[in-house]
Amino acid sequence: MGKLIQFFSLLALATLAISCEQEVRNIAETPSTGPDSTYTSTVAPINIHEQGFEFLGKMQGQWVGTNRVIGQDFDWFAFDYRAISSSHIHGIFEGGTMGNLFTSFFITDFKDTRTIMARNGGLLNGIYRTSYFVLDSIRKDANGEFYRFVDADGSTNTMWMELRFISDSLYFYAYTSRLGLNFPPSRHMTLKAKKGITSLAEAAAIVHDFPKNEVAWDFSSGFNPNHLNAEPGAKSATYLAYDSTGTQDVFTLAQASGDPFVIDQHPYLAYLQVDIQRNPTIEGKTLWINLSKDPLTDNSGYFVSQDAFNSVLLFSELIGTQDEFLITYLHPGDYYINITADVNEDGIIGAGDYTHPLQSITIIPEGQQQITIDNITIQN
Repeated sequence: MGKLIQFFSLLALATLAISCEQEVRNIAETPSTGPDSTYTSTVAPINIHEQGFEFLGKMQGQWVGTNRVIGQDFDWFAFDYRAISSSHIHGIFEGGTMGNLFTSFFITDFKDTRTIMARNGGLLNGIYRTSYFVLDSIRKDANGEFYRFVDADGSTNTMWMELRFISDSLYFYAYTSRLGLNFPPSRHMTLKAKKGITSLAEAAAIVHDFPKNEVAWDFSSGFNPNHLNAEPGAKSATYLAYDSTGTQDVFTLAQASGDPFVIDQHPYLAYLQVDIQRNPTIEGKTLWINLSKDPLTDNSGYFVSQDAFNSVLLFSELIGTQDEFLITYLHPGDYYINITADVNEDGIIGAGDYTHPLQSITIIPEGQQQITIDNITIQN
């Protein structure tokens, strides 16, 4: 296509990726009368020997759609959930300079019950957080299949997640009280998405013989209360650590938090160090790093199509003073990596921005790899 490329905004691709028509609404189970029946600190795990095991298979794959986090709307968003063992799937939003957000789902023994637990958190502006949730509610009716995960210590008094599957659509909502600071919990995240790429998750499932009903991480002894964090009067299976110096990495903070299941204990996942050599044209400009299944540019460095951007699996933003980045929790496999400089500073990928010819990389399981991009010289 050469220079006849159609320029576009990455955020405008939502119309290509999703056509969910249902309005955003509370999909929690209808509460009974009285606050005591709506909010509780009691955690009662679902026994997946009886029901709920199928959730892991439903959750895997790339989900592409729209996301609202607090009051900020993302008109294009994607999570890529793949197996990392026979009973554990993982997905992450690797946001870049500001931080990331992950959620993994795995089988565990907890409160004398074989169940599914979720591990959610990330590193944001120097704050390390990991929270643990447990599957406590399932409903299947004409409105789809509904699964709820509640705070593994504070239950719905503190926070919970709701996930509803309807055909190839996912509605993923999260409610939080800021660890008890703002009771009752309110809507924090609203993801509406459709199933996108499935081949990568299917390949990972074959590698790990996924899903199996076996323990991925054992929480039969519960959580050490000496390390848990919540506001006075509240309970939460949450671990926190703070970096006030700007010098501590995720590995140091994970250990400082007391988190019982830290980043380098995850099987199969890898790391990629991305180093960028800026030239005078892109000095001080925002950079976007995209890892995708399909190439975003051709051999000459021009964007190939709008549809290619729906194959993006990870997307990060670096501020103008940053020229290196460590991508963590990275699924092994083949990727195209693209870095685009927002030279015209309009906040979108499009006309006038600089990028480079297609570049691919193969990530090996549990690898620690590095790539240097030094040819961001093609103006689209």
